[in-house]
Amino acid sequence: MAQCEQGYLCEVCGKDVEELTESDLYLRYVLGEVDPEVLHLSPERHIRCNPTLAQFIVANGFEAVSVEGFFSKTELDPGFVSDEEARVTRGYQRLQELPELGLTIAEYPLPEAIARWQDLATS
Repeated sequence: MAQCEQGYLCEVCGKDVEELTESDLYLRYVLGEVDPEVLHLSPERHIRCNPTLAQFIVANGFEAVSVEGFFSKTELDPGFVSDEEARVTRGYQRLQELPELGLTIAEYPLPEAIARWQDLATS
């Protein structure tokens, strides 16, 4: 099969990332962590294949992810963990809604991410 026919393969497990709603790349884009200029060049993963980010998702229907060691949220400042859970869960929920919203890719990110990129562009 030609590369263009393979879809987006997870760089961790090697399986196809079949749905936008399971994409770590697009979750990070929605959160403003992936610049829109490099989105098409960035590697893909399943959300669960990036446990250090996935552990902060606290949402109905998403089975909790546990991380061992230094990057476990149990080892981090509780205030930071609370803020990250709110931020990443909000991004995850937005990602789940995207297929039904009919937005352009430029409109996928959370409003604060778009505003941050706009501020960077004007400074």
